[in-house]
Amino acid sequence: MTTDSPAGVTLIAPSDPPEHVLIPEALAFVRDLTRTFAGTREQLLTRRVHRQAAQARGQTFDFLPETESIRTGDWTVAPLPADLLDRRVELTGPVDRKMVINALNSGAQTYMADFEDSTAPTFYNMVSGQRNLMDAVRRTISYEAPDTGKRYALHERTATLLVRPRGLHLPERHLLVDGAPVPGAFFDFGLFFFHNARALCERGTGPYFYLPKLESHLEARLWNQIFLFAQERLGLPSGTIKATVLIETLPAAFEMHEILYELREHAAGLNCGRWDYIFSFIKQHAEDPHAVLPDRSEITMDKGFLRAYAQLLIQTCHRRQAHAIGGMAAQIPIKGDAAQNEQAFAKVSADKLREVTDGHDGTWVAHPGLVPLCREVFDAKMPGKNQVSNKRSDVCIGAAELLAIPSGPRTEAGLRHNVRVGVQYVQAWLSGLGCVPLYNLMEDAATAEIARAQVWQWLRHGATIRSEAGEERPLTIERLRTVISEELQQIERELGEAQFRSGRFSEARALFEQLSTQPECAAFLTVPAYEVLLATETQA
Repeated sequence: MTTDSPAGVTLIAPSDPPEHVLIPEALAFVRDLTRTFAGTREQLLTRRVHRQAAQARGQTFDFLPETESIRTGDWTVAPLPADLLDRRVELTGPVDRKMVINALNSGAQTYMADFEDSTAPTFYNMVSGQRNLMDAVRRTISYEAPDTGKRYALHERTATLLVRPRGLHLPERHLLVDGAPVPGAFFDFGLFFFHNARALCERGTGPYFYLPKLESHLEARLWNQIFLFAQERLGLPSGTIKATVLIETLPAAFEMHEILYELREHAAGLNCGRWDYIFSFIKQHAEDPHAVLPDRSEITMDKGFLRAYAQLLIQTCHRRQAHAIGGMAAQIPIKGDAAQNEQAFAKVSADKLREVTDGHDGTWVAHPGLVPLCREVFDAKMPGKNQVSNKRSDVCIGAAELLAIPSGPRTEAGLRHNVRVGVQYVQAWLSGLGCVPLYNLMEDAATAEIARAQVWQWLRHGATIRSEAGEERPLTIERLRTVISEELQQIERELGEAQFRSGRFSEARALFEQLSTQPECAAFLTVPAYEVLLATETQA
């Protein structure tokens, strides 16, 4: 359906939107954001394409000579508000109503409400998520489970709210400005800011954001300009907005000082978005046969490029008086198997101990059940609110370290895991779910990107795959298609025929196979998947 909208705005809604979200004033705000900044966004996305092409031609990664003065200069970000000084445990998750309540009640210091990797961008999901956050900010949110009648409501003390809009590359095709889809990032940021910024300030907090998928300081500059525009439009002081940038692309790792500098009035810190970072590393080295990675299980934070970038991120943040937030713990509690659950918790504990010992000021978890464990680890090693005073002067990381390839095998088990997780996640995403528990891990779009990109890389370069019998042979398209068929059969056995047939596995297989076998490594899985999602979109 199409609803009444301000001049220049066309809203195309496949279902009735929740009340009070898509009001004319809010849509006009998103319209003005789009008219002012969409052109710059397009230029920056084009710049990404050109840089990727240059990498394919053999251009090497290095720090920018033209911004050396920023890296060597003596400057810091603006002081942080009180409720962002202690971020030792951050819970992330989608924006459905029950999740919002449980996350805010979880005992974590902060909750990142995610419109990006853990939310499938159906119209219903994106707009109802905005409504849920509006109610949460005003503390009127509640939920009653239809199956049990259990009622959920906010505790007196809740986590500080942060919001992650979609990346700059994703469109929102349900809202057109002057006939063109608005950027999803502008839609998510604009609606949340318009509806909630003043209310948050009145409650003694503020509009706080996470910025995903940035690839350069110029993209950070765009976001800074958006923040200045938004604050002025609503009559809020400059610097009211605070933003943490996810360093989850390889190019951004070489521009961390510059990114903080561009956002210095609004910067809260940087985050090690490690899963997307692995995906980006593969994508940026798509045509390099010397950069073929081992199994995903071998790419850990204590090795190679991941170890280097995490160390550099901590040093960079603390030098600039910003917070360094660690990566996601993807494990989830395992019910009914005490031994496996203990092993999972041990892995999480070891990961968080590494982070806090290295100097991180906080960490991410994907499940409320992990909050107490991670808090215990950080409490034991970080008695203060943060450890920004630990400048990590011992760290000396250059381009070579940031590009170091970890060693390890490429195995048929690793191939099959990529296929099984990738296809199942895409199926769930097409069904409206962006955050999916699979094999005792919480998977989102980032891990699905790793799965399909790694399969593409192995196939592109004829990587040798080791079988369970120890036989090694290059991966071929024929072999990959056989593995996909076999893994789909296994998934059907696990789920049962009825559940399997009712899902969108045929479309998921087609998309996964297409992205894994096409000549070029696609920039993002979610872009073509979004078109498939739109074709059959229904209210979730």
